[in-house]
Amino acid sequence: MRCFKRIQAHLGEGWLFGKWVCYACLVGLLVGAVAVLFHLGVDWAARLRALHPRLVWLLPAAGAAIVLLYRVCGMERDRGANLVLAAVRQAEPLKLRTAPLVFAATVLTHLAGGSAGREGAALQLGGSISAALGKGAGLDEKDERIMVMCGMAAAFSALFGTPLTAAVFAMEVVSVGVMYYSAMVPCLVASTVGLLVARQAGLHAAVAYPVASAAALTPVAMLQTAGLGVLCALVSILFCKAVHAAPGLYARYLPNPLVRAAVGGCLVLALTLLVGEQTYNGTGDGVIRRLLAGESIPAAFLLKILFTALTLGAGFRGGEIVPVLFTGCALGTLAGPLLGLPHEFSGALGMAGVFCGATNCPISSILLALELFGGGGMPLYALCIGVSYMLSGYYGLYSEQKIVYSKFRTEWIDKKAR
Repeated sequence: MRCFKRIQAHLGEGWLFGKWVCYACLVGLLVGAVAVLFHLGVDWAARLRALHPRLVWLLPAAGAAIVLLYRVCGMERDRGANLVLAAVRQAEPLKLRTAPLVFAATVLTHLAGGSAGREGAALQLGGSISAALGKGAGLDEKDERIMVMCGMAAAFSALFGTPLTAAVFAMEVVSVGVMYYSAMVPCLVASTVGLLVARQAGLHAAVAYPVASAAALTPVAMLQTAGLGVLCALVSILFCKAVHAAPGLYARYLPNPLVRAAVGGCLVLALTLLVGEQTYNGTGDGVIRRLLAGESIPAAFLLKILFTALTLGAGFRGGEIVPVLFTGCALGTLAGPLLGLPHEFSGALGMAGVFCGATNCPISSILLALELFGGGGMPLYALCIGVSYMLSGYYGLYSEQKIVYSKFRTEWIDKKAR
């Protein structure tokens, strides 16, 4: 009898394994395809604005149009990526209409020159589509949470080409200190399938930012890297505080959302004209490559923070992750050489360190460094990331993120990121 029960238990586990592999493949295929279209849409908007720089004058109108679009669709109070995190932790419902809305609004933001990324928007795309699939399949509340994480992982991977980072980030970002290990295989399968879909479309054929000048592991290099990690922590706090403060300041002085979006567009436009070029508009991926290639722009990290806070705080849509990477790269290429680190390597360290400080996801950040920059200098990347994580306090990009354990002691704190 006991043997029979054990066989039944193993058959049940095998059934669950097969079920989740099938669901994860479906999510990876569908979300991966949508994420590829989203990637192409944002790239099209960026190229069109590069050909016609005067499109930046559309910023006030674009901001108002985005607010109107969300109002017409009954999503004016949408909480962006925070709602996806809440859907995983508290099973809050995600509406399928979120996907086309954030798709259109993010493309419009980039077309007009708002400073935003796309990976944060991708989390909403993937989360809302996979949640709808889970409901359609009749999954219960707990299984729906895994489906949402699969969608997050597939979209992140298809957009960024980092399957390991995407899978672990989906499990790590919601509750820092508690990993949702039950979602490991589904997230890995979904993220890998999403990447394969993206590669079929011609994306992510190689390492995104290959770094050939990694510093050798020495005591001096460790001290230099730790020093840069301290700076990464401070800048990540500044980034998070600016992004969180901007919506409140806008709402305080401009309570009408339409007026707020239009004025925010005017402010970003005025800053663009003041700078004299569109270095800080859009994602800034091209600028990251210039910085890693040897350029150094002294105030770039501060200006990117300002542009991003003004854009997202006004009601434009997009993500924060690529602006975070831009900020980290600008900081690293400025401060790293002063500390004695190679220019290209210090830019990569800054990207990983500020990403960790802003997201509170150290394991994902280490995997991000591996997948974005190659395997050279990994102990130093990990050191910079660890220092940034520990010293960045309890600040974070996502207000729905919970930090479960203290960063300084082995004790339970369970507080939301500030």
